Amino acid sequence: MTFNDKPTRSEKREVARDKARALRQETAKREKRNRILIQLSVVLVTLGLVGGIAAVVIVDAANRADAPVVGDSPANLTALGGLKVGVGLQAFTASNTPTPDAAEETPEIQIYVDYQCPICQAFDVPNSAQMRSWADIGAATIEIRPISFLDRASLNEYSSRAANSAFCVANFEPDAFFDYHELLMLNQPEEGTSGHDDDQLFAYAEEARAGTEEVKGCIQAKSFGDYVEQHTQRVLSEPQDGVSVSGTPTILVNGNQYTWATGNDLVSAERFAQFVQLATAQ
Repeated sequence: MTFNDKPTRSEKREVARDKARALRQETAKREKRNRILIQLSVVLVTLGLVGGIAAVVIVDAANRADAPVVGDSPANLTALGGLKVGVGLQAFTASNTPTPDAAEETPEIQIYVDYQCPICQAFDVPNSAQMRSWADIGAATIEIRPISFLDRASLNEYSSRAANSAFCVANFEPDAFFDYHELLMLNQPEEGTSGHDDDQLFAYAEEARAGTEEVKGCIQAKSFGDYVEQHTQRVLSEPQDGVSVSGTPTILVNGNQYTWATGNDLVSAERFAQFVQLATAQ
């Protein structure tokens, strides 16, 4: 066909076919490119999610300690499941007996406690300083016997987890036990709320100078959970040296049970000191 020649019908159809073919090819390329972009976006989003999940897992894993090997029951406890402290707030253990050299009888104070129990806190907070002083100078021994029956009073089984954590400290860092006990009492969560999580329990252990990896792993794994449950059932169902424990706090001084009629009696450090003096004189 020359410059001046008009295209024939056949030539027009051929040109139209070429344009249609080119358009189809361009459309196919564009659709393929879009599919690749969509697939790539999905992969990137997935990788981002996985990366985020992995980051959370890595952070959580970094915050966890290996569960330590422990016995069926915590070490360093008395026959009735308490940790006893004496001179210098040192724990009575198989290798240490911090008994004062004194001619007179030293009163022995034993307290059954649930760390979710508000009455326990009401007694402990005003009396803790004088009990600390008595034990520190050898004027008395203090034995704390944790039990747990108040998981129902928290949203995350705080009672049994706190008792477990106390036994973890008793097992691995017994000389820090009294300080740890005080911190749990002072910072008791309100009933009906979520109690302190394991990280906070370990933070209190660190504050009490018991922040070891063994204590951390023991708290996180609830290593003494079975012991807490079995020990509590035994205490509440069987007399303990002739004493029936029906609730907390149950407070004994040389085997004599301390009782109170009013809230003022409960929180009076002076009244309790008088009771200790009388019980020791008997």
